[in-house]
Amino acid sequence: MAKLLILSGHADKYRRLLETAELPELEIVTATNATEAEAVGLDCDVVLGEPKLVQPILMKLKNLRWAQSMYAGVEQFLDPSLRRDYVLTNARGVFGDLMSEYVFGYLLNHERRVFERYRAQQERRWDSSATGMLRGKTIGLLGVGSIGAVIAKIAKHFGMTVRGYTRSSEDCSDVDVYYHGSDLLEFAKDLDYLVSVLPNTSETRRIVDASLLDVLPTRAIFINVGRGGAVDESALIHALESKQIAGAVLDVFDQEPLPKEHPFWTTPNLLLTFHTSAPSLPEDIVRIFIENYQRYLRGDELKYRVDFERGY
Repeated sequence: MAKLLILSGHADKYRRLLETAELPELEIVTATNATEAEAVGLDCDVVLGEPKLVQPILMKLKNLRWAQSMYAGVEQFLDPSLRRDYVLTNARGVFGDLMSEYVFGYLLNHERRVFERYRAQQERRWDSSATGMLRGKTIGLLGVGSIGAVIAKIAKHFGMTVRGYTRSSEDCSDVDVYYHGSDLLEFAKDLDYLVSVLPNTSETRRIVDASLLDVLPTRAIFINVGRGGAVDESALIHALESKQIAGAVLDVFDQEPLPKEHPFWTTPNLLLTFHTSAPSLPEDIVRIFIENYQRYLRGDELKYRVDFERGY
């Protein structure tokens, strides 16, 4: 019999969904914070939870064998001082559709000049100037995992050229050209759109820096739906203020919530969306957990296992 601790602000909803699934050999307890978790779940061998809530009690879960993160990001588990004697899995394969809607919503907004048309309407000014189109434009994806692959597929639907920058993999057939390692600046040359879907690792931190932004053409738009740590914020502010690039859309930030005194609030040609591009929906996360729990019972390798050294 496995004992599961669900640790989340939406613990009751997760419990209802799992109880409907009638998983065998599973006892379920729930908590919405660390104090509640310590009272009911320190003897659990399985945890399904939000990383920020699980991290404070991680060292106290003496029987822990497997932790399933409700999020893709698992930075809270990766501190070298924390234990690593358990299997950690994260949420993957469920954010691609949501993030692609977000990315192409802003790409289409830019090409179709939605904000400009609205301002013209407010001013009662007829604006019949030409709009752009995505067809024929080039999009560069920093990271081509499960999310990047969906974005690449949608980009091909719109007739775009797709470049991908990855550590080594070339698994997505919708990417026209792959780049690796020292080819980063070559990858960025002449892009219309640069989209980061990178995780937060030592290799990706500040990868979007002054040298990369310098290579982008002045028409380029940068979108970050990966992790805020991938961006040198000072370099991006300078690039936007100096009109070195045309604009940026940021959903993630180095510090969240964004401090009220942060210069991003008033940086020109910058849109902020407050980590809303792809929420973890209980219905999606439960499907991942159910499949992995069935594997766990059989003793099979779990899907989406995190490498503690790589950070993803």
